[in-house]
Amino acid sequence: MFALLATLPIAVVGLFLVVLRWPASRAMPPSYVTAVVLALFVWKVPAVQVAVASVHGLILAASLLYIIFGAILLLNTLQESGAIRAIRKGFIDISPDRRVQVIIIAWLFGSFIEGSAGFGTPAAVAVPLLVGLGFPAMAAVVAGMMIQSTPVSFGALGTPILVGVGGGLAGDPGVIDFAAASGFTAAAGEPLPPAFLASIGAKVAMLHAVAGTLIPLFVVSFMTRFFGPNRSFADGLRVWPFAIFAALSMTLPYLAVAVFLGPEFPSLIGGLCGLAIVVTAARTGFLMPKGEPWDFAPRETWDDDWNGTMQIQEEDSSDPTMNLVKAWLPYAFVAGLLVATRVPELGVKSLLQAVQLLINWDEVVPSSMAAENAMKITSKVQPLYLPGSIFIVVSAITFALHRMSGAAYGRAWQTSGRTVLNASVALVFTVPMVQVFINSQNGAGGLEKMPLVLAEGVADLTGAAWPIFSPLIGGLGAFVAGSNTISNMMFSLFQFNVGTRIGVSPDWIVALQAIGGAAGNTICVHNVVAASAVVGLIGKEGAVIRKTLPVFLYYAVIPGCLGYAIVWSGQKGWLNAGSILFAWTLVLLAGLAFVQCRKSPTTNELNL
Repeated sequence: MFALLATLPIAVVGLFLVVLRWPASRAMPPSYVTAVVLALFVWKVPAVQVAVASVHGLILAASLLYIIFGAILLLNTLQESGAIRAIRKGFIDISPDRRVQVIIIAWLFGSFIEGSAGFGTPAAVAVPLLVGLGFPAMAAVVAGMMIQSTPVSFGALGTPILVGVGGGLAGDPGVIDFAAASGFTAAAGEPLPPAFLASIGAKVAMLHAVAGTLIPLFVVSFMTRFFGPNRSFADGLRVWPFAIFAALSMTLPYLAVAVFLGPEFPSLIGGLCGLAIVVTAARTGFLMPKGEPWDFAPRETWDDDWNGTMQIQEEDSSDPTMNLVKAWLPYAFVAGLLVATRVPELGVKSLLQAVQLLINWDEVVPSSMAAENAMKITSKVQPLYLPGSIFIVVSAITFALHRMSGAAYGRAWQTSGRTVLNASVALVFTVPMVQVFINSQNGAGGLEKMPLVLAEGVADLTGAAWPIFSPLIGGLGAFVAGSNTISNMMFSLFQFNVGTRIGVSPDWIVALQAIGGAAGNTICVHNVVAASAVVGLIGKEGAVIRKTLPVFLYYAVIPGCLGYAIVWSGQKGWLNAGSILFAWTLVLLAGLAFVQCRKSPTTNELNL
C-alpha cells in the first residue's frame, strides 16, 4: 500500500503534464502539494523538514536558472555578433542535410559536452545551437533530451559513477566483502576499492555501448516523423548506415576508455573521437545519404507548438559572413574551460569551489523542531563553478572578440533575462517537489524515503526477474531527482542488496541501476523544463516527454533484458528469458523499421 502511495507524486506529474498536456507551470504545483501531503500525514515527517527540503529545492532551482541564463546569453550573444550565421554556413558546407547535422551536434558534440560538464549542460549548449541553425525549437529539445542517455553515466568526468555509485556503496560491509571476494581490496582509509568501482563502470559502458548504438538512429527517425514535411519515420531510417557509423564512432572509443582507463573520460574522449571521425567522413561523402538533402518544410508551415519565443535572425546575403574559426571560438572556449575547471589536477576546480554558500540545515534548525537524524540536508552553491559562470565569461569574451556594439550586447542580456523569467515558475515547484520526495525519511511513520519504499515494493513483486526491472528503478530516480548521480546515490546499495538476495552478481545489478539512471534523463521533468527554457519553448514540456518516452522505455528494456541474460547465464545458460526477450525486442524494432520504410511517406500516422 505504501509503495502505491509513494507513486502518487509521479502519477500526478504524468497525469497533468503528459496525459492532460498541461504546461509544467500548472502541472508541477499539484505534484508538489501531493508530495507535501504524503510527507506530512503518511510518512509523518516533521513540518520543518518539509520546509527545509522545499527551501533547499528553491536554492537548487536558482542554480539551474543561473545555468539556463548563461546558456541563453551565450546564444543571444552569438546571434547578435553574426557568429550563428557563419556556423550555419559551415554546417551547410559539411552537409546541408538536417539529419547529418543533428547527429553531429546533438549526439557527438552533445556527448563531448556531457563528458566535460554533465548536469544537463548539453541541452544548454547543443539545443540552442540547433535552433540557431534553423531547427524547430521542439525538434532541438527532443534531440537534446534523447542523447542524454549513453554519455550521461560518465558525465562531468565520471561523476555519476565516482560520486553516485561510489557514494551509494561506500563503507557498506557487504559491498567491501564482495569486492574482496572478487579480488578488489581497499587500501587503508578507502571506503571502496577504486578498481572495484572502475569494474562497475566498465560493465556500465558495455551495456551502454549496446543500447547506445541505436540512439542516433532514434534521434533522426523521430525528428523526421514528428517534424518532417512527410511526417515519416522512413525519412530518418534511410540514413541508418551513417547513423550507425556515427554511433560506433563514439561508443567504441567510449567503451575502450572505460575498460582500460576508468570512468572519468569515456564520454569526453568518445565524443571527441566521434566528432573527428564523423566530420572527416562527412566531408569526404562517406556513407552520406543519397538524393536531395533532407530539410524541414518552410518555417511558415510549422505547427505553432514547434516554435519557441527565441527569435532567430534570418540569413542576409548582403552581410559579410564571419570567419568560421572566429565564429566557433566561443564554443571552443566553453569546451576548454569546462574541461579545465573539472580536472582536479589542474588546480582550477578547487579555486572555483572555494567560493561557496554552504548551509548545514541541522545546524540552523533547532533539534527540538526536527526528528532525530532527519536534518541531514545540506545546501551548497558554488557560483563560480557552475557552468552558467563559464557561459557568461565566454559571452563577455565574445563581446570583445567579435567587436560587438554595446547596444547589441545589451539586447542579448535583455532577451536572456526575459526568457529565464518565463521558466522560473515551473522550476520553483518542480525542484522543491523532488526534494520533498527524496528527503522523506526518518518520519514518525517509521518508513523509508518514498523512492526506496516504491523500489522495495517493485522488488518484492518481481523476485528473480528483478534485473529486467532494475533499470526502470534507476530511471525513476533520475526522473524525479533530475540527476543520474542522485539516482545512483539513492538506489545503488538497495540494488546491490537485491542482487545479493536473489543470488546473482550484485555488481551487475548496480551497473543496471546506473544505466537506468542515465536513461531517466531523457524524460526528467526539470531537465526538459531547462532545455525548453533555453530556446523559449515554455509550456510544451509534456509534448517533449511524450516523444522521448519511447526512447526511455527502449533504453530501460534492452539493458534490462541483456542484464538478466548475463546474471543468470551461470545457472540457466545463455538461452534464458533475458536473451530471448532481448532478441525478440531487436527483431520487433527491425520489423517496425521495415514496415515504416515500406509505407508511403504520406501515410497518415497517429500522433503521440
